[in-house]
Amino acid sequence: MKPDARLTTGPIGRTLLMFSLPVLGSNILQSLNASINSVWVGRYLGEAALTATSNANIILFFLLGVVFGISMANTIMIGQAVGGRDIEEARRVVGTSTTFFVGLSVLAAVLGFVFTPHILAAMHTPDDATPLAIIYLRIIFIALPFMYFYNFVMMTLRGAGDSRTPFYFMLLSVVLDVVLNPVLIFGVGPIPPLGIAGSALATLIAQLTSLAAMIGLLYRRRHFLLLHREQLALLRPDMAILRALVMKGLPMGLQMVVISSSAIVMMSLVNTYGSRTTAAYGVASQLWTYVQMPALAVGASVSSMVAQNVGAGLWVRVARVTQVGMLFNVLMTGALVALVYVFNRHSLGLFLGEDSVAIEIAQHINNVVLWSFILFGFTIVVFGAVRATGAVMAPLVILFVSMWLIRLPFAWLLGPHIGAESIWWSFPLGSVVSVLLSFGYYRYGNWRRSHILPVAPHPEAVGNAPDTSMGVPCEDADAGAEADEGVARQPS
Repeated sequence: MKPDARLTTGPIGRTLLMFSLPVLGSNILQSLNASINSVWVGRYLGEAALTATSNANIILFFLLGVVFGISMANTIMIGQAVGGRDIEEARRVVGTSTTFFVGLSVLAAVLGFVFTPHILAAMHTPDDATPLAIIYLRIIFIALPFMYFYNFVMMTLRGAGDSRTPFYFMLLSVVLDVVLNPVLIFGVGPIPPLGIAGSALATLIAQLTSLAAMIGLLYRRRHFLLLHREQLALLRPDMAILRALVMKGLPMGLQMVVISSSAIVMMSLVNTYGSRTTAAYGVASQLWTYVQMPALAVGASVSSMVAQNVGAGLWVRVARVTQVGMLFNVLMTGALVALVYVFNRHSLGLFLGEDSVAIEIAQHINNVVLWSFILFGFTIVVFGAVRATGAVMAPLVILFVSMWLIRLPFAWLLGPHIGAESIWWSFPLGSVVSVLLSFGYYRYGNWRRSHILPVAPHPEAVGNAPDTSMGVPCEDADAGAEADEGVARQPS
């Protein structure tokens, strides 16, 4: 299976859309899976169980955020190598990243399993939910190495220009999880009822099965990035690549840590208002995952496209990809925000039931917060573009300022005066700050001069994007190089 050159030669609008849709589909499936699990837990095991899974899922998001940066740095390096037609370099990145991921995931799983009660206590998890949360989270920690490696393989494929294969196996994982959840929660035949532990165990089985099937298919297809017996020496870490994974991946991972850790603190603030408010916040957050998905998918796709175009030296395409990504964010995120506003109560009723007191609280939370995700979507797309060059510190600083210096202090300081309203209104405030700072950096920052590995001469451009971003690109490499002369190369 050979690398696909469409990310560097195809029409930008259509290519970005076709690359983003499987990423979006994967995100939808992943969140749909979590939502269906929440429906089973919330409606049949009670509000305390739903509170337990909400707290545990915040921890899981934090743990996945820890390795997000490493996987993103891996994606960018692979994208730049594939864009520059250096497949051997891409394989070296895969080998070093594989070794690093395996070691890190096992360490995180062991530490998390041991310290689960302490983590939940630090979050002020309500007493009625703590025993259930401990059971659920410890099984999730057992599944963590498989989740980490599953995410690593999917990000590697996207860096190589393939977003469809990860979607198909995410679909397999979700179908397995959805089918196994009621079976393991309530028991069928010889399988005993496992309650909340069954929900976590279903996730473990589904992730492991899908990961094994995906790796098996890639070897059957002879994917160009796979390591065979004669290439196992590449698993020995290359120090230059490892240094780039850590030095560039750590700030990108810290971006997710900033988001997830602020979410943990926010959940701790919400917990002080009782289980009903926490349950309401939990189900509102379930809907927010869907609202954010288009921007996250477009941002990830922008990163993959920009990385390959940076590797190929096509800087005009980099700017156009970013512009089209922002347009897609407005159209897609805006449509979802409007849809949720129209069906606010009905969508929340899926999780809590129409007669639940918490549904009124959740409805109000959505009224305050939802619209701000359009603004935050702009930030995600800009970050996707700039980090693909290796510029990773500015996005980290922007997120830290907007969330830890603006959002959390606002929620905490005004809490005694206006109660939970301070929490809900802190979200739009943080989004306004982040989008203003990110636009400023995109316009005036030096991100175009950043690099993730030592700079090598760029190969000739392999195609020229049409001005409309939707037409047919030049097929002739020399014609593309001629057309981009003076404008497609690395800016001085």
